[in-house]
Amino acid sequence: MPDDATVQRAAGQRNDAVPTPPGQATKLAAQIEAAVSLIRGRRLAVLTGAGVSTDSGIPDYRGEGAPARSPMTFSQFLESEAYRRRYWAGSHLGWRAFSAASPNPGHDALARLEAGGVSNGVITQNVDGLHLRAGSAHVVDLHGSMDRVRCLDCGQFFARTAIAETIVAANPWLEQPGSVELGPDGDVAPGQLAHFTIPQCTVCGGTLKPDVVFFGEFVPVERFAEARALVQSADVLLVAGSSLVVNSGVRLLEAAHRRKAPVIIVNRGVTKGDGRAALKIDAGTTPTLVGLAERLLT
Repeated sequence: MPDDATVQRAAGQRNDAVPTPPGQATKLAAQIEAAVSLIRGRRLAVLTGAGVSTDSGIPDYRGEGAPARSPMTFSQFLESEAYRRRYWAGSHLGWRAFSAASPNPGHDALARLEAGGVSNGVITQNVDGLHLRAGSAHVVDLHGSMDRVRCLDCGQFFARTAIAETIVAANPWLEQPGSVELGPDGDVAPGQLAHFTIPQCTVCGGTLKPDVVFFGEFVPVERFAEARALVQSADVLLVAGSSLVVNSGVRLLEAAHRRKAPVIIVNRGVTKGDGRAALKIDAGTTPTLVGLAERLLT
């Protein structure tokens, strides 16, 4: 069983962390041991959400304590240039944080679990690319990835870095400190964007959109089938850092539950899957995943 010092060292690597109180560390160590008992000798599938990346400095806009949010829908993005201005300005500023972020020890722990043959890969609801950068070999980006941009008219793909350069060239004022005020949910008020130039496809002049699933869009059928195959080929499902608000995550949990595969949930606060979990660990993902890797790979 990992001792208090081990758990505290992992927790201490969190960006927002204060040291884990000894009593909580002892409780977490016991829960990690319970999870190890469910996983050892079995094949593990992993589903991750925003809580895995918060320790890399990427905010979680859905978890416990997150600000109220009204996300832009796909239909809104399509219907008006004003919405597209608002989206691209906020998305560009958010991309800077995404591209500057580095994998944290929780990402590293999941990569080691896969390399060690404990897990069959990672299904992630995140679009930050941090699992791949941490070394996970089999990653299903359930909701896409922010590092690619697609033209909705001709289907051409572009690297996000190239589109970011285009945005800066057309809107140099956007890079000036204080030029745009972001809301607590990462959004930009429409009144600040009258002079913002939206990037366009350099092939056909069409509408560009990051290659991510918006609210109101469906996860591509082939991608969901790949995610479900990972769950169905595993004996245990570990959900880390997701409140399971989005339907795609719930469907994967149900796929495991129908097969009577134990479900372990690691998340701060309540999730929609708590009632179907064999074990719920209400704790940070980083110390929990680090502790699991230490126990399962020794």
